[in-house]
Amino acid sequence: MWGLDRFSGHSTPSGSPPPQNRSYSPAPRRPSHLGPGLAGRPPHSPRSSSLNVSGKYNASTTFLNSPRLPNGSGLKQQITPPADFTNPLKLLEEIIGRPMFDEDERHGEEDQSRLEKPAQLVEDVDFGGRTIHDFLEDGDERDGIGNINPYDDTAQSTMEYERDKDKFEDLHRSILACDDVLRSVEVSLTTFQKDLGAVSAEIETLQSRSVAMNTKLENRKVVEKLLGPAVEEICVSPAIVKQISEGPIDYAWIKALEELEKRSKMIENKIRGPDRVLAASEVKPLLEDLTNLAVERIRDFLVSQIKALRSPSINAQIIQQRAFIAYKDLYLFLAKHHAQLADEIAQAYINTMRWYYLSHFTRYRLALEKIPLYTVSKYDAVGDQINQRGAASKSAQPAHDALSLGRRIDILKRASSSALPSHVAEQSKVPTYFETPFYAFNTALIDNASFEYSFLTTFFTNISFHAVSQHFNSIFASTFALGNAFTKHLIDTSYDCLGILLCVRLNQHLAFELQRRKCPIADGYVNGTNMLLWPRFQLAMDVHVESVRRSTASLSGGSRATLSLTNSTADSKGSTAPHVLTQRFGQFLQGILALGSNENTASVTGEAATSDIEPVGRSLERLRGEFEAFLVKASKGLAQGRRGRFLGNNYSLVLTIVGDTGGGLAKETREWFEQAKEGVGE
Repeated sequence: MWGLDRFSGHSTPSGSPPPQNRSYSPAPRRPSHLGPGLAGRPPHSPRSSSLNVSGKYNASTTFLNSPRLPNGSGLKQQITPPADFTNPLKLLEEIIGRPMFDEDERHGEEDQSRLEKPAQLVEDVDFGGRTIHDFLEDGDERDGIGNINPYDDTAQSTMEYERDKDKFEDLHRSILACDDVLRSVEVSLTTFQKDLGAVSAEIETLQSRSVAMNTKLENRKVVEKLLGPAVEEICVSPAIVKQISEGPIDYAWIKALEELEKRSKMIENKIRGPDRVLAASEVKPLLEDLTNLAVERIRDFLVSQIKALRSPSINAQIIQQRAFIAYKDLYLFLAKHHAQLADEIAQAYINTMRWYYLSHFTRYRLALEKIPLYTVSKYDAVGDQINQRGAASKSAQPAHDALSLGRRIDILKRASSSALPSHVAEQSKVPTYFETPFYAFNTALIDNASFEYSFLTTFFTNISFHAVSQHFNSIFASTFALGNAFTKHLIDTSYDCLGILLCVRLNQHLAFELQRRKCPIADGYVNGTNMLLWPRFQLAMDVHVESVRRSTASLSGGSRATLSLTNSTADSKGSTAPHVLTQRFGQFLQGILALGSNENTASVTGEAATSDIEPVGRSLERLRGEFEAFLVKASKGLAQGRRGRFLGNNYSLVLTIVGDTGGGLAKETREWFEQAKEGVGE
């Protein structure tokens, strides 16, 4: 009976089935209910350990996830059986009907404890569908079988015991094999327990190291909180270094450059300030290298843009806006860190733009010179007679009225429009007066000059106004000289007082435009143009005055009759019709009055009138005096009554022509002729 406590709960390792015929049993074989009892036995008993240990010791994570045991526990836990647990030995004693003894007790008390073999065995016991426990607890049923003697005369024979002997020997060998397996499992569990102890020690070591690392981390956070801002001030991020050294020059590159400039100022303050930082001295050489690299890249960028200005058919204003103005901070950085290189870049730009404007305006002048122009010579003066213009009339130029303003004043209304394109000027075949090319050239020149001045003041912010003016004059000096030469070319051989006075008013409009655009630097060119126009206007007016004087000197009765407006074959000596010279004088006077008054010009252009004193009034006084002398001399050949009528008719014609002309000068002129008319009695 030594191994029955294990045999009842475990199968044999060899896989042989248990004996089917238990002839020694007082009852037939019934289902065993000892399994659950044995399965609940404590795992620490070597005799009752289960062969399937994977459920309890599957992996090390089972122990790692469980709560840590106190030190010195050896990872052993005391397992307490449940309260309703039944001892298998006691259960077997109740089934067999006698107490179970250990080996020592069995040998010592063998004779006393041995029971008699029942004389008759009950082969079939009716349990009534009950379990062994219920059967034993039932008193009636227990009385029915309690008198059965397991060793009565109906016991099994000796042959049956011999037959079952081999089975019990196999069972014994199986139990021994189970003992060996359990012994190896015990060794494995012991080794696993030691390993778990080592793991527990390592976990404790890791825990202590974790606590130490947490302490260091907290200390580092405290230090970082104190030193972080100071380190941040003198450090340059790798992203900024990579952007400046390798990135394309765009707005992000400018931002990186600004950050570099900010760091450089901070480091300079750290080095020279009262609280000197030694780490700043170590970072400064690296920043200087990065700054030199940025200067080199800025130089290459600006040089490439200046070269682009020399490309054919390029619009310089687009490059100035997109490449220079948008990246003006680059030049400021260059001027701050390398002033000599910045001056060289500025000089290269000045030379390039001087060539750009001179070449383009030279081509534009050639295109404007292809426009056919009306020629107004000294033979077109007011006092020239028809027979004196015979030589000039033989020329092949189209007919035009050089003394009538007509629609020529409309150019003042278009003074705010853009300049004439060069290709349109080259293809133009319609003759015009010289104020048209004058306005086109000077409008384009003033537009470019004002834009260039605005660019210089915006881009070169690191220099003074005087330096900017010098740059502007260096760029436009040759172009302005070209403009003055073109103006001189237009008016040098012309006696068109109306055209010259129109150019004066257009030039005045350009001066107003420069003031509106806040570009005073081009006032010198405007004043120079005026210096060319006014002397020529005086010269042309002198020609007209002289022509009237010559007409007065050549007057006679016959000649007066032939120059009358009626030109009748009747008694021309008694005609009081206005003289033909009066018609020419009136038209010329109306044009001069329309252009000679600042108020009248302001009403056309929409600009404020100025109070500048111009020589127009004095020239008209001289011309008016010669015209009056001409009429007085022409009326001497008439009778006394007709003389006043002749003078009155001529004065009335002049008043009629200039009657709608506005302005102070025109008003003054009308008052003079009205007084003259009243003086002759008409």
